[in-house]
Order: sequence, then C-alpha cells, then structure tokens
Amino acid sequence: MQKVKLLTKHILKIMSLGLIISFQVQTTEGQELADSINLVLQHRIVENDTIPHVNLKEIPIIPPYKFKNKRHKRRYGKLVRNIKKVLPFARSAGERINDINAHLATLSSEKEKKDYLNEAEEELFNEFERPLRKLTFSQGRLLIKLINRETGDTTYELIKQYKGGVSAFFWQGIARLFGSNLKSEYHKDGDDQMIEHIILLIDNGII
Repeated sequence: MQKVKLLTKHILKIMSLGLIISFQVQTTEGQELADSINLVLQHRIVENDTIPHVNLKEIPIIPPYKFKNKRHKRRYGKLVRNIKKVLPFARSAGERINDINAHLATLSSEKEKKDYLNEAEEELFNEFERPLRKLTFSQGRLLIKLINRETGDTTYELIKQYKGGVSAFFWQGIARLFGSNLKSEYHKDGDDQMIEHIILLIDNGII
C-alpha cells in the first residue's frame, strides 16, 4: 500500500512538472508571437501593478420570439422580408433629415431656406421615387412607422415642418385613401414589439 502511494505521488510530480514545462513553452511562444506582431494591450495601474485591460465587444442576448400560433409565425416571417426591404429607406431618410436640419441652421433668410428645401426635395424625389413606387401597401405603412422610429417625428410632422400645414393635410388625405396614416407612431414596447425584435436581430447580424 505504501508503494502504491509513493508511485502515485511520483506520477503526480511528473504530471505537474510536465504542465509547468508546457505552460512555459506556450508562454514563450505567445511572447514571441506578441513581439513579432508588436501587440499592444490597454492596461490599468492597480497598486503599482500593471493589469492588462481589454474592452470586449458587447454580445447582446436576444431571446427567441414567442409565437402564439402558426399564423403569428407566418406574420413574423413576412415582417422579416418587409423590414429588410424598408429599413434602409427609413435610415437613409433619418440621415438626410439630419443633414437637412444641419444645413438649414447655417441659412439666415427664409428665401435661402425655401430654395434649399425645394432643391433637397427634388434630389430626394429623383433618388427614391422609383424604388418607393415598388413598395406594397403594407411596406409603405411599415416605412411610415420606421421613419418615426429613426427620426422621432411622424411623416406628417416632417411634411408640415418642411412643406407647411397645407401640404401635410393634402398628403395625409392621399395616404388615407390607401389605408395609411402619416401620423402613425412607432411603439417598440407596444404594438410594434415584433418589429423591434426583428430589427435587433438584423442589426446584430443574426438574420
């Protein structure tokens, strides 16, 4: 029994020595690799010790969407297709509106602002008129909601702000004929939870 204990102790020593040697070899190879690529890590000083500090990219955890029934699941699949088509337009609109507001702030006279808005409207029409005509009614309604999500303003408010109340009233009437509402708002924690879930998946490259 004593011989077995001694043999076991001897084997454990050999294994420990092997692990130490392996660790030293890996450390040396890692150091050589770091030296060869001139690796620089962020660090913090804690009580006179230099501690490596690396900011890791946040990995969001998005739980699967819970479907009530098969019809609900089919609606989700249709929304995925529509959002992928419409979201780029909504985000482009948000960027353009920021650019327009920034440029308007540099103009002093009302005439300059009016001329600039007419020019911007013509550019937007030439760029987006053809692809937007290809949207279905449901995609158009979705676009109105997503513009509100990206800009914080409804489409009606944007038209009223840039073109005046008469234009906004006119286009709201046209939208109503096609079952849309330019005053539609986006509620990520309410009726639009499914849309928000899909957008989070798209933004994180999951779908």
